[in-house]
Amino acid sequence: MQDLIQVFVTGGTFDKMYNYITGELYFKDTHLNEMFERGRCTLDIDVRTLMMLDSLEMTEEDKEIIIHNCKKSKTKRIIITHGTDRIVSTAETLAAANIEGKTIVLTGAMVPYAFGTSSDGFFNL
Repeated sequence: MQDLIQVFVTGGTFDKMYNYITGELYFKDTHLNEMFERGRCTLDIDVRTLMMLDSLEMTEEDKEIIIHNCKKSKTKRIIITHGTDRIVSTAETLAAANIEGKTIVLTGAMVPYAFGTSSDGFFNL
C-alpha cells in the first residue's frame, strides 16, 4: 500500500469525448487506464472515478466528496484529474482541509485526450 498511487477521476476536459454529429463534448468513461497503459506505466496505480463533471458544474458538495476520499485513502500519494476552470478553487479547498501526510497533485487538460496528439492530457498526466 505504501507504493500505491491513488488516482481520483473527477471529469474535466481530460475525459471528455466529442460528438461529431452535434459538435458537443460529453463524458462517457475515463481514459486514464488507457493512458497509463499507453505510457507503459509500471507504477502501482489505483484509478477510481469519483464523478464525471465539467469543473464549472462542480459544487461544494462535490469538493467535499473529493476531500472525504483523499482523507480516507490509505495511500500517501494522490493524483486528481480535474477540469482546469475550477482547479485552483478545489486546490484551495483541499489546502484548507489540512490533509496531513499526503501529497496531493491536481492535473487537468485544455484539450480532451480523445482528440489524440493535439491533447495536452497525456503529457500532463
